[in-house]
Amino acid sequence: MRKPLIALALSVLVLLSSQAFAVEKATTEECVAKSHEAAALVNAKGLDEAIKIISDPHGPFVWKDSYVFLMDLEGKVIAHPMQPELMLQKHVLLETDSIGKAIFVSFVNVAKNPGEGWVDYMWPKPGKKSPSKKITYIYRVPSKKLLVGAGIYVGGMMY
Repeated sequence: MRKPLIALALSVLVLLSSQAFAVEKATTEECVAKSHEAAALVNAKGLDEAIKIISDPHGPFVWKDSYVFLMDLEGKVIAHPMQPELMLQKHVLLETDSIGKAIFVSFVNVAKNPGEGWVDYMWPKPGKKSPSKKITYIYRVPSKKLLVGAGIYVGGMMY
């Protein structure tokens, strides 16, 4: 009688612990909302303050399994909470994903015209080396030569 109870108790513990460590997934709606919020921050608080806030890996623009980044339209990453080393580069326009797509060029092109939209590509999840399918919402900061973006990792077909 004790063995089935112990097995049941262990099963419940495993189930509960796996649920406790499951990462919540961001939604496309949240990516749009957070990007618009970050753009409003740039215009309300100024670029320097926005860079500090957006770059903070524990700040309001890092949530669930997503984050907001900030770039200028010349291809320089200005704020990135998960990969701050991108900010050290003069520009990232020559960078491609694992299938050869110039993703940062795509970001800039969307920001310039039509001013907002989605870009699909391959990108490693935070803390991982191998790339996963990702879609990122790009939004041009109103009245600035800047863009913000936030994305989600997707399975199956890319959108």
